[in-house]
Amino acid sequence: MEETIPFKNLHSREYKKKVHSVAWNCSGTKLASGSVDQTVRVCQIEPHRHCVDQLCWDPKHADLIATASGDKTVRLWDARSGKCSQQAELSGENINVTYKPDGTHIAVGNRDDELTILDVRKFKPIHKRKFKYEVNEIAWNMAGDMFFLTTGNGTVEVLAYPSIKPVDTLMAHTAGCYCIAIDPTKRYFAVGSADSLVSLWDISEMLCVRTFTKLEKGSTCFLFYLSQMARPDHSGEYISSASEDLFIDISNVQTGRTVHQIPCRAAMNSVEWNPKHNLLAYAGDHKDKYQADEGVFRIFGIENAA
Repeated sequence: MEETIPFKNLHSREYKKKVHSVAWNCSGTKLASGSVDQTVRVCQIEPHRHCVDQLCWDPKHADLIATASGDKTVRLWDARSGKCSQQAELSGENINVTYKPDGTHIAVGNRDDELTILDVRKFKPIHKRKFKYEVNEIAWNMAGDMFFLTTGNGTVEVLAYPSIKPVDTLMAHTAGCYCIAIDPTKRYFAVGSADSLVSLWDISEMLCVRTFTKLEKGSTCFLFYLSQMARPDHSGEYISSASEDLFIDISNVQTGRTVHQIPCRAAMNSVEWNPKHNLLAYAGDHKDKYQADEGVFRIFGIENAA
């Protein structure tokens, strides 16, 4: 019998802004979005001078959020006041930002393939490294002692942390690797690629254990989800993935089988599961009737009050 998850009575809510990134805070009570209109929306937050390409919440503080922008700045915000509490100007246009799981450091990647690590307390760089290859999404493992780079060469570069010394090069895909997600249970990480595959890796053995093949175009965003909607007879672990295909795929991590697909009208930029509730936020590139960029920010999984 095929596995299903109960999405039948759920629907999407739409916010028509051009959105690059969405993220829930650690308690699942706040959702932030970063947009090409130069704003971060949680509350009334002062704008960047350029589009906000990516954002992430402090994993230990439910009201602090970091943003990375093309204006070369990284900013730390307090969602309670909507004010910027810290700001660092770096050397290039920033496109990626992620927190170390203990909340002490922030890693930032820019369009020049340069990695900068910031100490959160002082909000100053403690490491800088420029790479000779295309660097895409970046991530720490849950222990914080390994750092991963996805590259345009189809590899995942594994670095020791905090030394930033190379540990391993994983030949992950036949085309560029776009994105990476770390399993919160510390067992796996997943990689999305331009070859339209998502690969699942054993984090202790550094071996590929499974691939997900539902996407026809390169995977640009995805996230693990530990489902609270699962039946009690299985672990309830799912992975969601999205790309330029007109759907978001939700698959079982253990079997690789699709359990649900969310139809979309445009390519997706960001997918983020709520850590506490049955909600999935996602953002894409939609066009209005005049073919102008409109963008969509939706929350999937809210019960229809009607």
